[in-house]
Amino acid sequence: MLAVIRCRIFVSQFAIQKKLKIKIYRTIILPVVLYGYETWSLPMREKRRLSVFENSVLRRIFEPKRDEVTGEWRKLHNEELNDMYC
Repeated sequence: MLAVIRCRIFVSQFAIQKKLKIKIYRTIILPVVLYGYETWSLPMREKRRLSVFENSVLRRIFEPKRDEVTGEWRKLHNEELNDMYC
């Protein structure tokens, strides 16, 4: 639980560049979450939970965007996250 809180705090820091956040996510956070993945038999529920976790971390890394039409802040959609991350 403490690791999750520290992960959220780190990813939410504005002073750290996005490239560095992504690099740390790929090299530290993702391997810890997927440790032993090769030996798991994942039901659909667990796959969904992993996808939700990944999207929540990426949303914190890429931060909300201002909508050009309304001027309001909004969360990024999953497709936008995948485009930005890949």
